[in-house]
Amino acid sequence: MSDRHLKHPITQEYYGPDFTAMQNQDPEIAAVVISELERQRNGLQLIASENFTSPAVLAAMGSTLSNKYAEGYPGKRYYGGCEEVDKVEEIGNERAKQLFGAEHANLQPHSGASANVAVYQAFTKPGDTVLAMSLPHGGHLTHGSKVNFSGKWFNVVSYGVRQDNELIDYDQLRDLAIEHKPKMICSGATAYPSLIDFEKVRQICDEVGAIMWVDAAHFIGLVAGKAIPSPVPYADVVSFTTHKVLRGPRGGMILAKAAHAAAIDKAVFPGMQGGPIMSAVAGKAIALKECATPGYQAYAKKVVENCQALANDLVDEGMRAVSGGTQTHLALIDIRSTGVTGKVADERCGNSGITLNKNAIPYDPETPAVTSGIRVGTAATTTQGMGAAEMKKIASLIARAIKDGDDESKAKAIKAEVNQLCSAFPVYPAPAK
Repeated sequence: MSDRHLKHPITQEYYGPDFTAMQNQDPEIAAVVISELERQRNGLQLIASENFTSPAVLAAMGSTLSNKYAEGYPGKRYYGGCEEVDKVEEIGNERAKQLFGAEHANLQPHSGASANVAVYQAFTKPGDTVLAMSLPHGGHLTHGSKVNFSGKWFNVVSYGVRQDNELIDYDQLRDLAIEHKPKMICSGATAYPSLIDFEKVRQICDEVGAIMWVDAAHFIGLVAGKAIPSPVPYADVVSFTTHKVLRGPRGGMILAKAAHAAAIDKAVFPGMQGGPIMSAVAGKAIALKECATPGYQAYAKKVVENCQALANDLVDEGMRAVSGGTQTHLALIDIRSTGVTGKVADERCGNSGITLNKNAIPYDPETPAVTSGIRVGTAATTTQGMGAAEMKKIASLIARAIKDGDDESKAKAIKAEVNQLCSAFPVYPAPAK
């Protein structure tokens, strides 16, 4: 590790006072931590499921709370010495209920997928029928993929989007629900840029007697910021991750109606996992407090505005926005007009300092490993303070990278422009002296 890295002005400020101990004890890992910081600082982070947490959340994740085993729930732990961590979880639960207007909250799931496991366990048995969004149309692995527990343990029937407008086909959803009588209906996706009509889904659930589950992992931060409608008033249960637009630590969370509180808590512990990661619970609590501020609400709205601008700018560059654009933090872009596949575009953009991901588009003629599209998100760039002018520049950089990113010299030139743009909006800037 170079002297420059050893003397990096951000290490103690954002990695805590013990970072020096890491450098002294394990300089190899310390160097990787610093290198990752440099990667985040110098490149464009357009993965829709990524963001930059606040220094306060980072501090919680590296705190002494990590040392405490706390199986169970506040006041009902299986280990002693939980008086302090009980306070953290109780504070977090109350903040979640207040922020989202929920009757019950559980902050313990280690991840969004873990939260989804708990939802299945609370409301279904192996072999039950569940209706969920098709993976090729934007769904998630836990919504019925054959390589995932959901597809192996449950009879998952998939609904999708209409071919003419690429929006959820609610008529198909209703027909499938009436035909298959699912125990539970899941709405939510990882690559669906439009809003979901939760009231309509609720009506279908009521018609067939199904539990209404919303996997809000991708858009819950926009709900927290009052930028889009909330599923909480309609759903029996809402699961989500805490590290996307919500801007918290990596982890999961569940909101539920009071009638389902006991089933959810039992499904999380002892049904799905043992002790919670209390440092992560603290980070979630901090993020929830941040989400309740006017500044965060302005941020959430800006995320949507930036994504709409970026999608429109990519259309101006000759590409096509799936479903005509976006109403959320992510856009799905059909890049077939470039003559390049999503896989190749992903690689070329990466070579140019632009991190995004290849993604299938509805009715994609390519395989999931190749794809005809890319997915872009604006949560991280908006956290950095970028706006419409920067979105236009980013669209131009993406278009050039897709076209010329296989040329080493051109990729290097694009990367230099990316670095220059990012330097004006630094990630975790060094403290002012």
